[in-house]
Amino acid sequence: MTETIKATGLRARMQAGDRLAGTFMKTPDHSVLEVLILAGLDFVCMDAEHAPFDRTAMDACLAVANARDFPVLVRLPEGTPARILEVLDMGAAGIVVPHVDSVEKARAVARAARFGHGGRGYAGSTRWAGYTTQKMPDLLDRSQAETVVIAQIEEPEGVEAAAQIAAVPGIDGLFTGPADLTVSYGHRGLDNDDLQAAMASTGQACAAAGKTFVTWVPNVETAQAWRAHGFSMFFVSSEHGWILQGARAVADGIAALK
Repeated sequence: MTETIKATGLRARMQAGDRLAGTFMKTPDHSVLEVLILAGLDFVCMDAEHAPFDRTAMDACLAVANARDFPVLVRLPEGTPARILEVLDMGAAGIVVPHVDSVEKARAVARAARFGHGGRGYAGSTRWAGYTTQKMPDLLDRSQAETVVIAQIEEPEGVEAAAQIAAVPGIDGLFTGPADLTVSYGHRGLDNDDLQAAMASTGQACAAAGKTFVTWVPNVETAQAWRAHGFSMFFVSSEHGWILQGARAVADGIAALK
């Protein structure tokens, strides 16, 4: 009988098609990350696009993540080479880049996240590199094997170019942003046909290219409803949402006591 070997490492698990659950972290504090790690999530994504993460807070969180051998992604405010280099050197498992609406942007992001001519600058003295304790060939191999690059599809143009974006070497997954797509299509709620059509076509592009299909959902029920599109990686709510959900339930429960 052949033993099934379970993929380890976030990128390997993405490629294996594992169902993955994580969340957006909005609070720039390492103790919040420590609590989320205890929750049994597969990953956490620090939201540097919509939350006040400065370099010091991000560095402290990534130090904790690396010490706990827990994969933390960073959603960047923009996919510039300097931003990408900064978070990967600090030890992020990978990046989520917003508003990738063309194959040219996808290629630029993939190049900036990988070593090579015109790509990520090499330094052996970073946290990610083990502070000079690892050899260059090993680090080059590790980057190819482990670094995660996810492109967010948030505009109609991105949906139209999804097949080309998914085919870019170095892009590991496509993330449909349901709120941005909803607004871009001129709607005010997630229950619109344009969003469903965008998810369907982007999911087909991911399946054809063998890339991970990713999205944000507010809850498990929405994840179940959208599973038919081929999603295997879910960013569920945020710690802000979960704090409010838990606190409201308690407040309502106390108020309802007889």
